[in-house]
Amino acid sequence: MTNGLLITIIVIIGVVLVVPLYFFLRIYSHDVKQKQHSILRNFPVLGKVRYILEKVGPEFRQYLFQNNNEGRPFNRREFEYVYKAAKYNDRMIGYGSERPYNEEGMYIVNSMFPKQQEEMKIDQFPKINTRLYKIDNENLFSRKEHTEKGDLDPFYLAEDDTIILGKHTVRNPFTIKGFIGQSAMSHGSLGDHAITALSKGLGLAGGTWMNTGEGSVSPYHLAGDVDMIMQVSSGLFGVRTVDGAFSWEAFKQKSEIKQIKAFELKLAQGAKQRGGHVDGKKVTEEIAEIRHVTPWETINSPNRFHEFDDARGLLAFLDRMRDVGGKPVGTKIVIGDEAQIEEYVKTMKELDIVPDFITLDGGDGGSGATYYGLAEAVGLPTFAGLPLLDDMLKKYGLRDRTHIIASGKLLTPDKIVMALTLGADMVNIARGFMLSVGCIMAQVCHTNKCPAGVATTDPKLQNGLSVEEKKFRVCNYLIALRQSVFEMAAVAGIDSPRKFNREHIVHKDRFNAVTKMNNYSGITF
Repeated sequence: MTNGLLITIIVIIGVVLVVPLYFFLRIYSHDVKQKQHSILRNFPVLGKVRYILEKVGPEFRQYLFQNNNEGRPFNRREFEYVYKAAKYNDRMIGYGSERPYNEEGMYIVNSMFPKQQEEMKIDQFPKINTRLYKIDNENLFSRKEHTEKGDLDPFYLAEDDTIILGKHTVRNPFTIKGFIGQSAMSHGSLGDHAITALSKGLGLAGGTWMNTGEGSVSPYHLAGDVDMIMQVSSGLFGVRTVDGAFSWEAFKQKSEIKQIKAFELKLAQGAKQRGGHVDGKKVTEEIAEIRHVTPWETINSPNRFHEFDDARGLLAFLDRMRDVGGKPVGTKIVIGDEAQIEEYVKTMKELDIVPDFITLDGGDGGSGATYYGLAEAVGLPTFAGLPLLDDMLKKYGLRDRTHIIASGKLLTPDKIVMALTLGADMVNIARGFMLSVGCIMAQVCHTNKCPAGVATTDPKLQNGLSVEEKKFRVCNYLIALRQSVFEMAAVAGIDSPRKFNREHIVHKDRFNAVTKMNNYSGITF
């Protein structure tokens, strides 16, 4: 062995030993002296390991330790359904369900004599030209796939089942050929790439709508050929004066936008029964201009509208919006108890002013940013609130004068059907569409650091989201949902999802006792 080689080996060994020892001593010296963390002060090395494991814990649980039914807010089975439907228009599973049938839950009532395909009332024209992924080869360490053109049936409602908002109340009613739309997601909460992909994908699928969210309508919402419901919240973004008051002139201008078909007054959202929140890091100059606020300042909307503080004031304001804008207006609410919803519906009857639609969000709904207590404990879940609202409207003879849009964790066809049976006419989905454009449920929506480029305005992170690729996934996911719901309707023995009612659902408790839902409401699931 030459002297040069020997010296090289000694140097390498020295580096391998000395460098880690140096950093170990630096960390040890720092941690035993600091006074913020008692664990690090008492156990510098083990304490550091503990904090590292705590930091990566969510990822380890999601990908390694939780079974397919344990994840929250959505489990692995739901997550995979959205991804497969969006990429491949694939809705198949193998070997059987992983649902824990010993636990309580709701079940769709199947018919002994289901409908045949040719008996279903479906409008299948025109075909949807999209792109689907095809897997060429897949093994443990490599995966090869490609996209190719695909023509999909759209699964629109038949003409006599078409939903019309504002049919007898406004100059410009909103006709809808589908029953699934995108729930409220603002530009600012989501980046422009995500909003654009959603707009184009929904427009491609047709028969649907896109709710702008409370952040007003942006150029990215208008990027695709999709109908929109513009949401107006207590912050009045997009329809406010410089000092924050409601502007009827600005509202009239918004109502003249062709793609805006209806307006929604947002009183509450499932995860935050108060005004919205957007961190200042997300409030770019562009977003500030769209919302009529100051750039880079955190936005906290008022807890409620200043324009009204009771049901009478709300309905009077809504009626004036319909008169000025000439388009349908609805409200978005979260039900807390039966008394409040009865007071609301009773006032509708007394004033003879009925919203064109009522969006019912559940306390189990999501949000890009909210507070723990609000998300965990306030507001009834969707499946508990729906029967209450449906029954109350029937009690006062108003059910046929409005439509119910349900929202809150309805991203799979079984949940959609359950909502339809419990009283909904249509459903809104937010997080399912976020998954379709690449969301990995990192749960950092409020930090502007979304790794998938979805819930962020950071240009570098958004660069990873390809609009022209993701728009097809949005389209495919929506079509897969509509197709599945039609298939479930056929199995239930009805020819259209519009005919689902409480006769088509039962509740099984953990003792296997079955409760019919056709004359029952108020169960929390």
